[in-house]
Amino acid sequence: MGDGAAVLVTGAGGFTGRHASRRLAAKGYNVFALVRSEAGLPAIEGVEYVICDLTDKVGVKRVIDRTRPQFVLHLGGKNSVPDSWSEPLLYIETNVMTTLYLLDGLLAFGLEDTRILVVGSRLKFGLDRPLHPTHPYGLSKSLQEAAALAWGKLYRLSVMIAEPGNLIGAGPSTGVCSLLARHIVGLERGEAPPPFLLSSAEARRDFLDVRDAVDAYEILLRKGEVGEVYPVCSGQERSLAELAEDFSQLTEVADLKLMMGRPSGGEPLVSTGPLLPEALQALGWRSSLAWEQSLQDVLDYFRKEGTASS
Repeated sequence: MGDGAAVLVTGAGGFTGRHASRRLAAKGYNVFALVRSEAGLPAIEGVEYVICDLTDKVGVKRVIDRTRPQFVLHLGGKNSVPDSWSEPLLYIETNVMTTLYLLDGLLAFGLEDTRILVVGSRLKFGLDRPLHPTHPYGLSKSLQEAAALAWGKLYRLSVMIAEPGNLIGAGPSTGVCSLLARHIVGLERGEAPPPFLLSSAEARRDFLDVRDAVDAYEILLRKGEVGEVYPVCSGQERSLAELAEDFSQLTEVADLKLMMGRPSGGEPLVSTGPLLPEALQALGWRSSLAWEQSLQDVLDYFRKEGTASS
């Protein structure tokens, strides 16, 4: 349990950040939830919102000085592949430089022993030549991971990397699972949204409940090996056709009105094989939430929120 340890959660207003703040507070951590604005965010016992834009390096140092965290869970950043094409420099600044501002802030106040988990992406690519970039988002996450690990090595900081799969669950996610659930809820309400485009029936992804992912992040903050990169995943891939079929079992809508296209942005039709969470399991982590329950929770969230259009 947290034993009152101070943890700084960046990107705390986002999908994973909200779950992380609530779940870590429930485990006894003193959570400082860094957000650009706390408007619309719920009051959570054990969570104190801290207002700061991560691109403000002076502001970041003020936050570090005030909170003096023992742990940092760095979730902040931008994660839209399509948007990264129109704002590539913003993605580099937001995903790469903000990570270095955090590390620089820890150094400035002698917090080299603070353990920081940088949440990267499986959409990164290798930085060995010849380069094979797929999109500016992937470039930003590749550089983020490389910079974080290098900074940690150069300045002896306790940096680790987590690479999550596709996280699903209740909340304001923009992932395919939530988008499809929102589309289904619209159909349940008798609306007539346009057909929902799935990139391909055969495209396969590793889906993991966000609550299981947060539990993995906590274990890594506590027990992970400095300098290591950890896949955070279920170890089981499902096709998008399977996703749609499993959703269809949870609704009375007879026709989900789907269109099948082809992958974009460098996504392969069929993956080269699932990653396995063996390193996490060696630290004592196990996923605990059933796939069907996760899908049900996503549908129930959008039914409750009244969000009906895709």
